[in-house]
Amino acid sequence: MEEMILASASPRRKELLASMGISFTVVVADATEATEGSPDEVVMENARRKAMAVAQLHPGRMVLGSDTVVCVEGQVLGKPKDKEDAFRMLRSLSGREHQVYTGVCLIKDGKKDVRCDKTDVYFASLTDDEIQAYILTGEPMDKAGAYAIQGIAGMYVEKINGSFSNVIGLPTSLVRQMLRDFQ
Repeated sequence: MEEMILASASPRRKELLASMGISFTVVVADATEATEGSPDEVVMENARRKAMAVAQLHPGRMVLGSDTVVCVEGQVLGKPKDKEDAFRMLRSLSGREHQVYTGVCLIKDGKKDVRCDKTDVYFASLTDDEIQAYILTGEPMDKAGAYAIQGIAGMYVEKINGSFSNVIGLPTSLVRQMLRDFQ
């Protein structure tokens, strides 16, 4: 397969795509993100916007765009603005189930495939001290929902229903299927 372009600055997406054995370069997308709509609509639209922005600059190349949000009881949690915002997000996840949505868009030569994956995540109940200690690690600050399942916060996750890689930021099984269908 030809080298693709990953339209994302996320180190986690880079790692996941590399783990699939896919050859790629990174071009960070300059795209305004959508915020209106259901979580699945928002992530698919943002993935599409990112992929389109990069595809316009690189005609003839396959481009992968992606976007992830965390949603608890209908409230979308993006990346925390500061430590107080991270605390608020983690408090809202404590002892509850939430959903992680990732939109994925593949584009090449005007052909486009946009899909979404959803994973249910069950978080343990956390004390305020546990939340504060986690925030002090710095890990929550650039993550949707203020946590990294593959990092320290993995110990707070009691179970998941769905794709583990989706929670990290790129559903590798879905990407594999999209690549197969794209041929």
